[in-house]
Formats: sequence, C-alpha cells, structure tokens
Amino acid sequence: MSRRINFINPFGTTAYDELIQETLAHYAMPDTVLEVTHLEGCPADMDYFYPKHIVEAALFEAVKKAEEDGFDAVISGCCYDPGVMVSRELVDIPVIGPFEASLNMLSFYGRTAVIVADHVKAGAQMKDNVKLYGASDRILGLDVIDWYVKDMVLDTASVACDVVEQTAKSIARTGAEAVILNCTIIAASYQKYLMDGGEPAPFPILNPNLMALSMAETLANLHQKGGYRVSRLGYYGQPKDAHFETVTRQTRRAWQAAKGALQESF
Repeated sequence: MSRRINFINPFGTTAYDELIQETLAHYAMPDTVLEVTHLEGCPADMDYFYPKHIVEAALFEAVKKAEEDGFDAVISGCCYDPGVMVSRELVDIPVIGPFEASLNMLSFYGRTAVIVADHVKAGAQMKDNVKLYGASDRILGLDVIDWYVKDMVLDTASVACDVVEQTAKSIARTGAEAVILNCTIIAASYQKYLMDGGEPAPFPILNPNLMALSMAETLANLHQKGGYRVSRLGYYGQPKDAHFETVTRQTRRAWQAAKGALQESF
C-alpha cells in the first residue's frame, strides 16, 4: 500500500521547497509519495520567536488540510518542531517533528550525540527541547555554525563546508559518538554535498529530514493498518463537550477568515 507524506516547510516562502525535494525524495520508499509544500499568509522567517507564533497558526491549518486531503502523515519541516504538539491534538494522522525524530532514532546510530545548530538563539531553544524530549543524558553538547536559513539556501556548498569542519571539532570536543544536525536546511545543504560526491564523515551525522521521513513512513504504514493511534486521554486530548468543540470550530473559522489579510501582509 502506498503512502502520501506531506513535508511542510513552515515558512511563508517557496525558497526552500526545491532544496528539500532534491535532497529528500531520493530516500523515500518506492511506494511513498512525498509532497513538499510551504505555508501562505505568514512570515518567511522564524529565527526570532515573535513571528514563529504566526507561522505555527498557519501550520495548524495546513496540517488539518493535509489530513482532509488524504495525506497519511505530516512532517513539520523545521528543527524547532513548530506546532507539532498542538497538531497532534488536531488530527489523527502522525505528525512528525524532525528534532524529536532524530532523538528517537539516535540510539540506532550511537549512544550519545552533539548537536550542531545554525545560530546561538536557535541553539538556546534546542537546549530546552532536549530537556522536553527527555534526552539530556544523551546530548553531550551543542555548537553552532552561525548561519541563517535565508542565507544558507543561497550558498549550500559553503554551509556544507562549515558542517564538515564544525562536526569534526564538536566530536573531538565532546567525545560524542554521533552528530545531530539541528536545522533542516543545514541538513539539506550537507545532504546535497554528499549527493554531489562529497566525502562522508568518519562518524554518524543524523540528517533530521531523513529521520523525520523514515518516522513518517513507518507510522503512516502502521496507521493505515490500524497499528497507530494518538492517545486522547491527556496531553493530546480533544474537546469532548459542545462548548469546547464550538471554540475549536470558531478558532479555525477565524483563522480562515483572516487568511486573505495575512497574505496581503506577508
């Protein structure tokens, strides 16, 4: 049975779609249909946290629509894992965050890892996420390469060179067994370098895009066969009475009504 996976670039721009498609589609299972999309009516950048909240609101609508359009799983394509927890409240299909997927897959590559992120502010958020995901004992450090995604996409080769240099330093500094690239565009830039014939590192470097895709394919397959179900008993619980159901419907209608004005603004 085939499966449809929606990799949503959570940015209000097309700038990253081609790079993700180029570096990710090759690794999809033969019967997986991978569709890379982006958001509309929201900021093109969320390196700073204020615009990130509007991005997440746009993402919730995109995730709902993905399920309605028949996708079997959704990837929120940024290592902030934006909107992932809330989206699991909204839909029954698997919703995957690349960073969470990488941490869950880490033990198959090595016992410990060091994170290499894009810049200091992002790194601070990732430290919080490591604690949230209960992985503090396996992450031995975090370093950055001082790039922003808007610039990475214009010079992926230079990003990859910095990845090669920094990951070697990070492994030497921390004694970790593996590296997690903690940005989807860093990871895509490095993957492009490898696909173009670049020499792989002598240690595992986890690409969060590949980890997310593999997780999405696996859970989509389980969901199709009745082996995956989101618990509604606690954190991902859904409204159970008329009042809260109405509030949820009103929230979605309000967002849909505002979309035209937001598209004009962004």
